[in-house]
Amino acid sequence: MKTAIVTDSTSYLSKELRDQLHIHMIPLSVVIGQETYREEVDIQAGDFYEVVRTQEKLPTTTQPPIGEFVKLYEQLLEQGYEAVVGVYLSSGISGTYQTSLAAADLVEGLTVRSFDSEISCGPQGFYVLRAVELAREGKGPDDIIQELEKMRSSVKAYFVVDDLNHLKRGGRLSSAQALIGGLLQVKPLLQFVDKVIVPFEKIRTSKKALKRVADLFEEDYQKGEPLEAVIIHANRETEARRWIGELEERFPNASFSISYFGPVIGTHLGEGALGFGWTKKRD
Repeated sequence: MKTAIVTDSTSYLSKELRDQLHIHMIPLSVVIGQETYREEVDIQAGDFYEVVRTQEKLPTTTQPPIGEFVKLYEQLLEQGYEAVVGVYLSSGISGTYQTSLAAADLVEGLTVRSFDSEISCGPQGFYVLRAVELAREGKGPDDIIQELEKMRSSVKAYFVVDDLNHLKRGGRLSSAQALIGGLLQVKPLLQFVDKVIVPFEKIRTSKKALKRVADLFEEDYQKGEPLEAVIIHANRETEARRWIGELEERFPNASFSISYFGPVIGTHLGEGALGFGWTKKRD
């Protein structure tokens, strides 16, 4: 069965990689002032952070319209695909996953399966790349979804933000949690739990927060299983690459890559955020 792999823009896989692996992408959008931009299409991460600094009002974000999914599904059907596996950001922070399901009912002759990654960004990308591997091996859509479900226990991610107000104003973190962080002047470690963003621990400084994340990674690293990891940054590439250098020295048997928080996720985390995600390599 010829199966196409689809994801949304918040997996932040480069266009070069998407083209190379034939990954199809549905963009989410940011609204800045009176203009709407599809991320990874009309606006890139670097440009976004430059523009936002000049704006008094925080941008907003929008999920893809159902018509975009229907259009893509129909195109894939015309290209000879028999099935689609879509991997989307957490349904707890976006309706993208639900929209993909609704669109599937509007297209006949194509088997569509959608996967709620329950996360976003680089860790979401782990699922996408695994789906590509499985599709290339000839796995059908149901088998691919089953394998992605098995991955969940090994996919972990934590992130640190400079300013909790972005998450508070965007409705992705409760006002009480944001207020506590501000009053104590902490740099809380955040994570996804049950599809939404919650604090993991409250730590006084960014340096200590990053060390804590590395220590959490070490707990899995010491089990002896091969791990692949991603460092994610919001316009902090220099710091991210420096951190990767330190991590590679400390954990020589793990593989590290770098990614970024693009416009949609960057709207909610704010410039300066850093993330660290990892998963067990496939046997």
